[in-house]
Amino acid sequence: MTELPGDSAAPASESAAPRPGVPVWRVGKPDAFLAADVATARNAILSIAADAEIGAHLGARSEGVRCVTHLFESKKDGYRGWTWFASLARVSRGKESTVNEVGMLPTEDSVLAPQWVPWAERVRPEDQAAAEAEAAAHAEQRHDDGEHSATGDGDVTDAGHDHDGDGHDAADDATEADGEN
Repeated sequence: MTELPGDSAAPASESAAPRPGVPVWRVGKPDAFLAADVATARNAILSIAADAEIGAHLGARSEGVRCVTHLFESKKDGYRGWTWFASLARVSRGKESTVNEVGMLPTEDSVLAPQWVPWAERVRPEDQAAAEAEAAAHAEQRHDDGEHSATGDGDVTDAGHDHDGDGHDAADDATEADGEN
């Protein structure tokens, strides 16, 4: 990870515009053979991830002499903004890549929480439909529980029930009156 004498790392401003989450390379130009070996890097990542979870190749960065790390976009659920990586190396004058390490790296985008959305805007139609169905069932239950509702002062609003507040229904009062005669 150190710069070797004679190697010059181009400043990020002179090269293509830096992509969010892709770190600025500190070491010189990557090994041409290893940088071109994208297929080996992708196959190495396939050993720990499904093909659908691996996105586009983001680039290759030099980690030193004959050592390159390939970065791939992550499409894995729950890992938005992360990148897959595969580090490749080769021996001097060798024409075969060796996989050193594979894994995932966070980027600046991965550690940021998504933009806050108010609750009213987060409610999905199926959530709203369930709430409306529950409210309708509750209203139906109140209607079916009795044909009356208390007014709060002890009087009951349906005919034949206690209207005078003495604790007896009007029907009971009529039966008692008939029994006295």
